Amino acid sequence: MTSTVGPPRGTAGIDAALTKTVRRTGASIGAVYLLASDDAQVLRLEALCGAPAELAAPWARVPLAAPAPVADAVRENRLIWVGSQQEMAQTYPRTSMALPYPLAMAAAPITGAAAWGSLLLMWPAARPPRLSRWEHGLVTACCRRLAELLEGAAESGIPLGDTDLPRVLPLDTARPPPSPEQAVADFAERLPGGCCALDLDGRITYLSHGGAELLGIDAETLLGTLPWQSLRWLDDPTYEDRYRAAVLSREPVSFTACRPPDRWLDFHLYPDAGGVSVRIVPTGGALPAAPATRRDTTTATPARAGELYQLMHLAAGLTEVVGVQDVVDLVADQIMPAFGAQGLILAAVDSGRLRITGHRGYAPEIVERFDALPIDATFSPAGQAVTSGIPSFLADPEEMRRIYPEVRPTTDKQAWAFLPLIISGRPVGLCLLSYDRPHTFPTEERAVMTSLAGLVAQALDRARLYDTKHRLAHGLQQALLPHSLPDVVGLDVAARYLPATRGMDIGGDFYDLIRLGDTAAAAVIGDVQGHNVAAAALMGQVRTGVHAHATLGEPPDQVLSAANQQLTELDPGLFTSCLYAHLDFAARRVRFASAGHPPPLVRLPGRRAVPLDVTPGPLLGVVPGAAYPVTEVPLSPGLMLLLYTDGLVETPGTDLDDSLAELAGHIDEADDSDLELLIDTLLRENRPELQRTDDIALLVLRSRTGSD
Repeated sequence: MTSTVGPPRGTAGIDAALTKTVRRTGASIGAVYLLASDDAQVLRLEALCGAPAELAAPWARVPLAAPAPVADAVRENRLIWVGSQQEMAQTYPRTSMALPYPLAMAAAPITGAAAWGSLLLMWPAARPPRLSRWEHGLVTACCRRLAELLEGAAESGIPLGDTDLPRVLPLDTARPPPSPEQAVADFAERLPGGCCALDLDGRITYLSHGGAELLGIDAETLLGTLPWQSLRWLDDPTYEDRYRAAVLSREPVSFTACRPPDRWLDFHLYPDAGGVSVRIVPTGGALPAAPATRRDTTTATPARAGELYQLMHLAAGLTEVVGVQDVVDLVADQIMPAFGAQGLILAAVDSGRLRITGHRGYAPEIVERFDALPIDATFSPAGQAVTSGIPSFLADPEEMRRIYPEVRPTTDKQAWAFLPLIISGRPVGLCLLSYDRPHTFPTEERAVMTSLAGLVAQALDRARLYDTKHRLAHGLQQALLPHSLPDVVGLDVAARYLPATRGMDIGGDFYDLIRLGDTAAAAVIGDVQGHNVAAAALMGQVRTGVHAHATLGEPPDQVLSAANQQLTELDPGLFTSCLYAHLDFAARRVRFASAGHPPPLVRLPGRRAVPLDVTPGPLLGVVPGAAYPVTEVPLSPGLMLLLYTDGLVETPGTDLDDSLAELAGHIDEADDSDLELLIDTLLRENRPELQRTDDIALLVLRSRTGSD
């Protein structure tokens, strides 16, 4: 895949920086990944050094959200180091399945004024387990240099990050191709042990570096000499006789000799009409132990190990997808490039028709024409594949016309693979891969495609079920939370709800603002245990109950007591925390009651935000007849109240008081002129790099001043 012409304008500096860093760090392989110009959520392999492009085919495109070192380096903006295969298996199990070799790896972000991509370096496992400070500095400097080059290329209008195939670079771009003699010498030097060559007179004509080390003398001294004369410990007629036997019989001969004082060596002589090749290895270990397990040569092996690892890599990715769009993205970003396809249509069976769920490489009007095709339309390759459950591989338009004469071409595609998605004999969809040029489908490729189709079917079926549950849960959540907050004279209000980053976008957190006539209002925030439909349903009951008792004019302690009684009788098996605040504008006071909820944060104009000491009562639904103490504070002009759920402040391993102090500091530093922007700031500062394991509800209230 290497090109015979020089690199395109604007890439020479990138290539030079990559090869220089690979040489100076002693890495065996280096690569530059850039964010795709047409999709900033995908990293494309721009340049590769030290390995052929075929080996990198499964990783030519890496989604930015993928759990992979090159993607993590960009997302987290830090150097990722993986020191061993064991560490790779623990940290990146998907990557380790596709790279089951002993190696070390570093991925560093290429970042300047913007994020450009990442630099990947790989070493043999024999290197030290950690990057040295010097190596770390080299990698960092290379990333800075690459960022400068990329920024310059962008300013000059040179396109980067949109190559289909990476540029493959030799480690030393200035080194000419080796001569045949040098290639032979390089071959011999790479072999374990040692070797030498003898002419028919027995004189040494070549001695490898490894052979010189085993014989204990430099090659210059031995070249042109007879070994049984130059080496005293070989001065024995038996050894010379073995050489003569090889020359005369033209059959391989072996013997063992002791290099003083106690180094035993095996000599294997392989003669022909021009001389003798000699292999020298330590006795008892014909070859140094290899890190990989030796294979039984009598056992049939897969056609290509790379295809097997590629299949494992893609299969592992399919097990991690969640929604239908995730399936589409993975098939488009990884399975399409793996098979060299340029077009994709993924369709799901729905009411006897194929509904297209995603596509790449097709114009929207073409996709719309194929949407809702009946699955019993056996005159078409798509309908025939789904109905019969048998994949169809069409290598060129002539084969398409011959087998399906009723199909009229509507695109310029030249080859197609129609892969039915079947689960337990039930069709769930179709995956179509298409090519811009005629493409033959070897038996091995057909087998891999068919195997992947089964995995895609499982993933698509799970994803459709997830999306259905997600829509149901999301609709329930939105129906139970207030669509808008009422206008309360003398009060500025803002609120927000965020689901956990993983799950069904649903939880038990809730908030509410209740207008109680012209001179009072009630603010409520609560957290029902769990992140599922049951939690959301109970949340709706709690919110409705609190709202009903609040509108009756009951004081805060009675409102929570009534809600507690209601939950105790229902016995839902879920606990609920709740904070109720009654704002009395006529009496200029705020009265709080808490059912095991985190304390609110308060701030007066010109003062720092602090947690309010509210004495809590038991969680709702735990203790029948529980009492809830009331805490009262003045409703001063400009007083700000922040009511929140524990998802905003609780992090495993972090003290709650420290989290509250940190949250209060963010409030003090933020611009509070707009409460919606204030919430944006608090959520952005709330450890944005971590996944949220809990949902979050926020309610911010501020009493207006006279000037307001």
